[in-house]
Order: sequence, then C-alpha cells, then structure tokens
Amino acid sequence: MQLTEQISESFGTLKLNKMRTGLAILGIVIGIGSVIALVSLGQSSQQSITSQIQSLGSNLLTISPVRGNSGMVRTAGAGTTLTNADATAIKTSTKITTVKTVSPEYTGRLQVVTGKNNTNTSIIGATSAYMVVHNVSLSSGSFISDKDVTSTARVAVLGPTTATDLFGEYVNPIGQSIRIGSQNITIIGITDSKGGTGMGSQDDRIYVPLTTAQKLLFGAKYLSSIAIEAKSAEVMDEARIEIGYLLLDQHNLTDPTKADFTIMSQDDILSTASSVTGTFTSLLTGIAAISLLVGGIGIMNIMLVTVTERTREIGLRKALGAKKKTIITQFLTESVILTFIGGILGIILGIFASFIYSKINSSTFYISPVSIILAFVVSAAIGIIFGWYPARRAANLQPIEALRYE
Repeated sequence: MQLTEQISESFGTLKLNKMRTGLAILGIVIGIGSVIALVSLGQSSQQSITSQIQSLGSNLLTISPVRGNSGMVRTAGAGTTLTNADATAIKTSTKITTVKTVSPEYTGRLQVVTGKNNTNTSIIGATSAYMVVHNVSLSSGSFISDKDVTSTARVAVLGPTTATDLFGEYVNPIGQSIRIGSQNITIIGITDSKGGTGMGSQDDRIYVPLTTAQKLLFGAKYLSSIAIEAKSAEVMDEARIEIGYLLLDQHNLTDPTKADFTIMSQDDILSTASSVTGTFTSLLTGIAAISLLVGGIGIMNIMLVTVTERTREIGLRKALGAKKKTIITQFLTESVILTFIGGILGIILGIFASFIYSKINSSTFYISPVSIILAFVVSAAIGIIFGWYPARRAANLQPIEALRYE
C-alpha cells in the first residue's frame, strides 16, 4: 500500500468517530500548548530581568552591607556597616585607580500622599552621581544636585509610574508638593520610563537628596548601598579588589572572610537571576510535560480501543495477505496523524496564550524557535511511542481468531 493511500485511509478511519478523535487530539493540544506557553513565560521573564539589570548602568559594581559574622547567618543588604565616609574614601583615595564614579545610596519604603491620592513606593536617597552611574534620564525637570544634598533640600524626582499614581495621566506635577512621611517635598523632575513591573520597577520610585532621606525621612546614619562605575569593563575585577581592601582597612578588618560588606557586579546579579529563572522555567516545563505524558497515554488507550473495534477488519486483511508490517504502519500512521494535528494546534495555542499574557502584563513577548521544533519532535515521538504497542498488538492478531471475534 502506498504511503498516500495509508494517510488517506487513516484520515477516513479517524473521521468515523469524531468525538473520540477530538478528545485524543485535545490531550496533545493542551500538553504542547502548555510546554510552549510556559517555556515562553520563563524565557520572557529571564529577558525582562536581564534588560532591567543591564539598564541599571554599565560597568557597575554594587557594594552592600552584610549582617552577621562569627558563625551567624550572613545576609547581604541587611546590615548597617556602610557609611558616607566609606563612599568618600572610595572617591578620594589615591589607592583607587579604576573607579570613575561613586554613588552613595539609601533606600527605603514610605507612604506618599498628595491630595486624595496616595501610594507606597521606594524612596531612594541619592546624589547627582546616581543619574550617571545608573543611566537615569529625565523626561522633564532636573535631577538631584550636589547643592540639594548639601542643603538637605526637600525636593524629589518621580518615576513615571509614581507620577501617574499620584497625579494621574497628562498632568505635569513639577512644582507641586507631595507628603512623604511627615515632610512636604517639592517635585523638581520626572524620569524617563525604563520599564518593568512589581516592587522592583525602576519607574515606581521617588528620588530625594541623600541627606534628606537619611536625616528627615528615615533617621539613618548609614547607607543601603554604594554603586560604583568602573572606568571600563576590563578593570572590573581590579576595581573590586581595590575597593575590597580599602573597605577592609576602613572597617579595621584584617580577615577578608569576615568582611561586613559584599561587592557584586552586574554579571554576578545576572548569573543569579538567570539561575533562578532557569530553575523556574525547568519546573514549569516539567509540569507541562506531565500533561504531554497523559495525552500520549490517552492516544494509546484510544488506539487500543480502535484495535478492538477493528479486529474483524484486521483479520480479513491478514487473511487476504496483508503483511504484519502493513498493519503496523497503518495504525502508526493514524497515531502520528493524531499527534501531528494536536502538535500544530498546540503550537498555535501556546503562541496565542504567550501573546495574550505579554499584553496583559506588559511583558516581553518571546517565543523560542527551539521550543517549537521540540514540540514537533515530541508530537511525532508521542505518536510513534504510544502508537507502537496498539499497532503491534493489531499486527500480532491471528487471522482466524480475528475473523471469529464478535
């Protein structure tokens, strides 16, 4: 029998019971669609995180305090060991030859109120260096100046999301006043959008002078972090070493293993984030693969039912001289057709679901070509693997016993 005849006959057989065929295909559609959609979700999340980290600045090193020593649990970013004096030392020391810009920072969260609107957002105490180190640009107004820091000025620069939350769209808030904690603050600028959602969004924050944040808003004498812009990507490791030894000396420490600070580069942060999102994607893909397995078992069960229903037909074919290979090929063809159609519909469903998700969450829409190729391969594999047993069972039927089957 020619391949075209087998395919044509297989379609005809599958059409005889549309409900059963549709249910078999549905299992594969859901499985393939889930795999593509979840892989897309993981990869788009990874791309979003990567772009946000890269937008923080170029050649960036971040120094964070560490809480816990002498056998205690060490928690980065939770200590109070970094001070303004540390930032000044890094900026002025003749031992530091690889640093271009130093940005001391204090970060906290407070309720912000204006009129009837309010929001809880990140407050970042910054200097003029913050704009350079973190690649911040303005859509209007001006950023924090050194004079603002020196005079502990009650001024603020809003991220676009925060500005919209407080004043609504199409309103210019520059010159207007907001209340942060117990302080009235005047808005002097609005930053350009950098994208991103959630608590870590760079658009949902307020910048104030470092001294204003420390003295008036939070009552803190320490820094949350110090951001460093190295002179070039080639000297990042050297800069980390120079800064590390300087801060050990500043903090009167001789043992580097007992350092009360940590220095991380963008690559470190990116590697950690990629590892987390990679694990997340693998977990989601594994869960989706279970539905593929269930779909494959469903196809096998349906093909076994088909073999039972067509026992007399198989017996007649074998009595007329049909070879075992022909019977196996016929049933495998039907199984592969089911999974192939299900695979195509699943790919369409997965792409559509990913697109809808990206629109709803304003995230990156990304479909990996590898996941689509993998979907086709998996579809064919499921058809062959789960169709083989029913096909072999049909081919092994004895003609006489099959013809006598009722």
